[in-house]
Amino acid sequence: MAGGADWAGAVLVTAAVMLGVYAIAGPAARGGWDGPGRLVAAAAAAALAGFVAREATARNPLIPLSVFRSREVAVANIVQALLTAGMFGFFFLGALDLRLVLGYQPLQIGLAFLPLTVLVAVVSLRYAGGLITRHGPARTLLPGLALVVAGLLLFAHAPAADHDLPGVLQAMAVLGAGVGLAFPAVMTLAMSQAAEQDAGLASGLINTTVQVAGALGLAILASLAASHTADLRKAGDPPLRAVAAGYHLAAGAGAGLVLAALAVTGVFLVMTRRSPAAITGQHPYRTLGIRPLRAARDRLAPQRRTVKITTDRVASRRDRHAEKEISR
Repeated sequence: MAGGADWAGAVLVTAAVMLGVYAIAGPAARGGWDGPGRLVAAAAAAALAGFVAREATARNPLIPLSVFRSREVAVANIVQALLTAGMFGFFFLGALDLRLVLGYQPLQIGLAFLPLTVLVAVVSLRYAGGLITRHGPARTLLPGLALVVAGLLLFAHAPAADHDLPGVLQAMAVLGAGVGLAFPAVMTLAMSQAAEQDAGLASGLINTTVQVAGALGLAILASLAASHTADLRKAGDPPLRAVAAGYHLAAGAGAGLVLAALAVTGVFLVMTRRSPAAITGQHPYRTLGIRPLRAARDRLAPQRRTVKITTDRVASRRDRHAEKEISR
């Protein structure tokens, strides 16, 4: 902070996010991109461009653009943005779908989300760390994203019937397993190649990506659901069917965002030589694994034997000296 805070950058990025959300959820949802909606969207784009230009020239930038020179950091933030945009919309719209379409009461909605919460905790705490250590974060991220896509698609194709509990629980369980794998893996990936002096920046950046992408994703998916519902109502569809179709379309769009994250991970990390398992020609995520510890133990075994032999010789000499003193 000695060089002064980057107030201009903070104002520009805040304005870009606020105008972007308003352009999507406000004028876009009510009357399309005509008139004010286009102006607000253009202002958001201009603020974002101004923020990038500011960060490239500021003496003490809010986000040094050099942090994105690492492929792993850049790809992790892109994947996090797509994953969060797809998931945050589901949390909001999924609860509305359970209430308005399936007729669940608030307590029942909370219980319906319980399998997701439990599986996120169990998978992330019990299994994700071991899989990341063994296979690297990118290869652990792939099945996690695939499960999230499958869970969102299951929800998108759920029947608009009262209390469809088996279908809801199935979608929640698949989503919980996917999120439990994906989020720890992408967080590890985001921090994997950050320099020591940039560790705090990389951590703050990936968490900021969650908040910004969540806001934008919710605005996009909610606007999409509202627009589709309005179109179906105008076409004469029953209200309940129109609302269900809007929510299911939003879930399908969220699955498309996560599918894009899956493609980015596969193309830029797993299918290239610079995958996380080969960042330095080694496996940095195995440094705390069992095999390296066993290898280190084997390398130290000759030294331990030498120390033991030396200790035994010293003890033998000490005993002989003590016997001589006693005999005298």
